[in-house]
Amino acid sequence: MLKLKSITPLGADEARVDRFTGLTITEVTERALVSLTARNDQADAIRDKARGLLGIDLPDIGDSAMGNIRSVFWIGPESWMIDMPYSGNEYLARQVKQAMGDSASVVEQTDGWCRFDLEGATMNSVLERLCNADSANLAERAVTRTQIHHLGCFLWRQKDGFAVFGPRSSAASLHHALLQAAQSVC
Repeated sequence: MLKLKSITPLGADEARVDRFTGLTITEVTERALVSLTARNDQADAIRDKARGLLGIDLPDIGDSAMGNIRSVFWIGPESWMIDMPYSGNEYLARQVKQAMGDSASVVEQTDGWCRFDLEGATMNSVLERLCNADSANLAERAVTRTQIHHLGCFLWRQKDGFAVFGPRSSAASLHHALLQAAQSVC
C-alpha cells in the first residue's frame, strides 16, 4: 500500500531551523489551523459555542487567547484563526463546523499558511527591516496584519518571540526575506 509523506512548507522532510547570533528562525510545522468567521448577527452565539468547544474565549481585535494546547488569534472583523497541534486534530475543521452549525463559516487553513517563529535579542531589529509593524511595542499576545516582502502576513507576539504567518505558496520567499534581514542585522 502506498503511503503519502508530508513535506514542510519549504519542501523538506524536517522543519528548518536557522541560527544567527542573537536570533533563531524556526519553520513551524505540525500545527492545525482553522479559520472561524461569524455569520451575520451571530458573533455572540459563536463566542459561546467556541468557549464550550475550545475552553478559551475568542479574543478581541488585535489580540489572541492561549490555552494549554490551543490558541486563537484575531484575523479580522468577527474572524479568528484557531491554532492547535496537528496530531490528534486532523479533523479540526469538521469538529469546529459541527460545533458552530450555521452560525459561522469554518475553513480548513492548515495547508494555506506557513509559520516561522523568531526568537532572540535581535528579533525586533530584523522585523523593523521587514515590515511597518511596531514589533518592539507589541504587547504579548498581540496580533497584527502586515506586509513582509510584499506578502500579506500575520505577526503574532508570543511570550518569547514572534510567530510570522504567511501564504504557504510563498514560504520560500518569506523565508528568504527573513534570512536576508537576519544576515544584515546579525
